[in-house]
Amino acid sequence: MKERVVVAYSGGLDTSYCVKYLAKEKNLEIYTAIANTGGFSVDELSDIERKAYELGVAKHVAIDVTDVYYNKCIRYMVYGNVLKHNTYPLSVSSERIFQALAIVDYARKVGAKYIAHGSTGAGNDQVRFDLTFQVLAPDIEIITPIRDQVISREDEIAYLKKEGVVRDWSKMAYSINKGLWGTSIGGKETLTSDKALPSDAYPSQPVKEGSERLELGFDKGELSSVNGKTFASKVDAIREVERIGSAWAIGRDIHVGDTIIGIKGRVGFESAAPQLILKAHHLLEKHTLTKWQMYWKEQISNWYGMMLHDGMYLEPVMRDLEAFLESTQQNVTGKVYLELHPYYFNMVGIDSAHDLMKSGFGDYGEVNKAWNGDDVKGFTKIISNSLKIYNKVNKGKLDINQ
Repeated sequence: MKERVVVAYSGGLDTSYCVKYLAKEKNLEIYTAIANTGGFSVDELSDIERKAYELGVAKHVAIDVTDVYYNKCIRYMVYGNVLKHNTYPLSVSSERIFQALAIVDYARKVGAKYIAHGSTGAGNDQVRFDLTFQVLAPDIEIITPIRDQVISREDEIAYLKKEGVVRDWSKMAYSINKGLWGTSIGGKETLTSDKALPSDAYPSQPVKEGSERLELGFDKGELSSVNGKTFASKVDAIREVERIGSAWAIGRDIHVGDTIIGIKGRVGFESAAPQLILKAHHLLEKHTLTKWQMYWKEQISNWYGMMLHDGMYLEPVMRDLEAFLESTQQNVTGKVYLELHPYYFNMVGIDSAHDLMKSGFGDYGEVNKAWNGDDVKGFTKIISNSLKIYNKVNKGKLDINQ
């Protein structure tokens, strides 16, 4: 009997080459699987399945991990307001981990000896896939034909034609990776340092004019309602925000960052739902959390996002960071109001029973109710002592004119 291999299959050129190459050159029985993190429609999944069976695979499956992806990852990124370098919501970066987890589970289920993926040797995804596979399935060998052969696109097409696979392999001007938490866009401009993606490279184009008010409701840090409508499914709530925000072409940007393999990378993206949800959540937190909760949450969130980006989701400390992030959300409940415009949005305000501005202790810049002027004078005198001592001992060194 032939040994089995599970190919992480997308229906594109690279994974199609992997299927044919592994079947003919390695004499393996091919199982293909696509792990859906919320970016594929029913029709798209059906088309991918058709293409897989046309290649002669023994079995193809579509594994929906959208709810798992939300519950085990997205909600923590919302708790942490995670934006890589204050820009990128880790759309594809976080998805790959959960796709890899699903592929490992399936490979074990069908008794596969091998797992294959179509990553090249020049990106982050190869590390995210390999690391997850090695940790959870060290007994299953990883095969990466594209990376190992350093094969060109033209050579892949020629090989497939020779094997009778004739399709329109003309490369699209822009590569699109869509998921529940945003869409990445790669093209010739993102390979440079000085060029922007053209407007028509983004999948979502503005279809509205003027402005629109948006109300987002949160319950203990999780999005629970949109414009007054309560959603039992958090995934459906995110999709509703995406539907509304993408009509204004909100969430476009280009991320520049350090790849896992050490080179700089540049990628375009659109993420209407993540941008709107994260900014709304952050505003609500500024009203409901204490100064030190905000400070430490920011430090931990940066670490969480960095580890997630670098494929280290399985590191046990990630569960500790998640526990901290979740514990900060007990009072992050209320409504946030936004105003949407073509390409951008404004934060309007919030309404929450936990709003610390409603403490009754005073109104900033207006009136103090829980202390008097003498209290402030004494307080200021005490906290200035350390600076007075330093300045006296060091002969006025705190005078910036010295």
